[in-house]
Amino acid sequence: MAADDIDVVTQYPRMAREIENTWITMPDGVKLAARIWLPDDAEDDPVPAILEFLPYRKRDSTADRDLLVHPYYAGNGYACVRVDIRGSGDSDGILEDEYLKSEQDDALEILAWIASQPWCTGKCGMIGISWGGFNGLQVAARRPPELKAIVTIASTDDRYSDDIHYMGGVMINDNLSWGSTMFGMNTRPPDPALVDNWRELWLQRLDANDPWMIKWLGHQRRDAQWKHGSVIENYADIEAAVYAVGGWADGYTNAIPRMLAGLSCPKKGLVGPWAHKYPHFAEPGPRIGFLQETLRWWDYWLKDIDTGIMDEPEYRVWMQDSAPPALWRSEHLGRWVAEPCWPSPNIQQKTLCLNNDGSLSSTAGESGKAPIHSPMTMGQRQGEWCQYGLVPDHPADQREDDGCSVVFETEPMAEAMELMGAPALSLDVSADRPNAFLIARLCNVAPDGTSTRISYGALNLTHRDSHEHPEALEPGRNYRVRLQINDMAQQIPAGHRLRVSLSNQLWPLFWPSPEPVTVILSTGSSTLDLPVRTPRDDDSALHPFGPPESAAPFETVTLEPGDYQRLVRHDDTTGETRMTVINDSGLVHDPAIDWVFGSRMEQHFDITEGDPTSARMTVHWTYRFQRPSTGFDIRTETRSTLTGTKDDWLFWADCEAFEGAHRVFARTWDHCEPRDLN
Repeated sequence: MAADDIDVVTQYPRMAREIENTWITMPDGVKLAARIWLPDDAEDDPVPAILEFLPYRKRDSTADRDLLVHPYYAGNGYACVRVDIRGSGDSDGILEDEYLKSEQDDALEILAWIASQPWCTGKCGMIGISWGGFNGLQVAARRPPELKAIVTIASTDDRYSDDIHYMGGVMINDNLSWGSTMFGMNTRPPDPALVDNWRELWLQRLDANDPWMIKWLGHQRRDAQWKHGSVIENYADIEAAVYAVGGWADGYTNAIPRMLAGLSCPKKGLVGPWAHKYPHFAEPGPRIGFLQETLRWWDYWLKDIDTGIMDEPEYRVWMQDSAPPALWRSEHLGRWVAEPCWPSPNIQQKTLCLNNDGSLSSTAGESGKAPIHSPMTMGQRQGEWCQYGLVPDHPADQREDDGCSVVFETEPMAEAMELMGAPALSLDVSADRPNAFLIARLCNVAPDGTSTRISYGALNLTHRDSHEHPEALEPGRNYRVRLQINDMAQQIPAGHRLRVSLSNQLWPLFWPSPEPVTVILSTGSSTLDLPVRTPRDDDSALHPFGPPESAAPFETVTLEPGDYQRLVRHDDTTGETRMTVINDSGLVHDPAIDWVFGSRMEQHFDITEGDPTSARMTVHWTYRFQRPSTGFDIRTETRSTLTGTKDDWLFWADCEAFEGAHRVFARTWDHCEPRDLN
């Protein structure tokens, strides 16, 4: 994973060693598998500890990332403990869902165990990206006495409104994609080299592996399922210091300014141009010396060293320069800017009116009515909800989808404008059906006409007043609704236009509403609020980040190369559109432990023009594991399909597991769930 522009560090202040595997026993007897890096002399000179707690398998799935990070911290005087969550990797037990209370309970026991070790000073931190960022916040809310600070990367404080499941009450198709991913991941076997009863445990996991999508479909509102683990429910629960980190190409940036506004604990926020990766190896760049930056954080909170980090501005972001649309870019030009606190008094609101002539201006024009009735097949070039910085998954030129939308745009800018924060639309709308969605895209339109999506948002109009208590629309009745667009930091150059594109469909990012619908927008009274930031000279005096550094990368041998494909096929005769996404990791060999592993994912998104009930999504995962020296050979196959009628969700799945050519497990699921205003 380490790239040419990352400095690999081999000499550290302290010599460190690795404990490849140790067991941490929970009160109920379940043993959790841990990999530990720590200074050689830590028993004589104890150090603080940093915990990372994940279900993604320390033995293979995250080994490349772990080796870039944890040996680096260990060499700088920390004990790093990487633990497989109960029911994953080499740990005992069954994993039944995301972010369970039992997961938090285990984390509390692990922290107490770490603090009691002779090599630990008793002070602990937690670090993690995505799942590990989520549970860092959740565990901090439980207030374990050992936990003094966390670094939470690409995570959220609100599991309903700002996770992979829903946006504005509209189901994101990553809901099934992610559920299917975990359905596949939960079939993976423990490593026989570490777990004597690996086959018994593996078969138990296969038998208990009910697709989480079945459970999730039963919770389409913001109910207790999603409130659990959402620290937004009570920010005051968190007392440990929080460093929240994200990237503009990631799916989780809204949570960072929201937490800065809501948390009462010591806090900092950092957002770069990055996708869903650690900032020292993320793309788009520029990458930063993230490990050095977090060492300043850990040294301050875990070693009582005044590194100056808490004297710096609370919120620092990468102000992105204008750039043409691109499916993938290695770097996004811009500059670092900062605000001493958030919300900031330096951000001013600018209100623009959506006028009947298609203008977006500071003065309201003549009122009118604009019908929004989008093609079912639009949205194929929107990229992924969350980019990963490895494949071309960013949004493409928006002109095709703009042409299928109701569009409002400014005159060419007389001077550059910088936006920082969350734009919001206040719209007067009605609909001809009891359920309707609205999707808004904010685009930067260059003089040559290219349209770059700079942010977007969605709203299920039945959720206009509450995600917890949605209400059907009364057809024909006018409603005033607020549609929040995702946070951003973006420069719009002089000569460019700002465009708002409104649609009630964006496939395959979002699942369509239950039946064809027309939304009527009242122009003149509908407005867009923009967060405008005035550039300041003190931005140039910010503490500079160092160059990206890491420990030595994971050394593997590629046996089969990976592959990525993103294909769209449209049949004008039938109106059918299919998008296919294939992401094959290939097959690699870790010679240090003679372990071969790889995976392949194939997704299909099907829809037919004019028929929202034709929407169909299928996901097929294959996992392979081998140990050539022993003949160990495992393969698992999982398939998931979601479609629906006007009234019901229809979900089907199957799972097969093989030892060599022999199938040892097979099961299918067929589930119907009523649609709940979604």
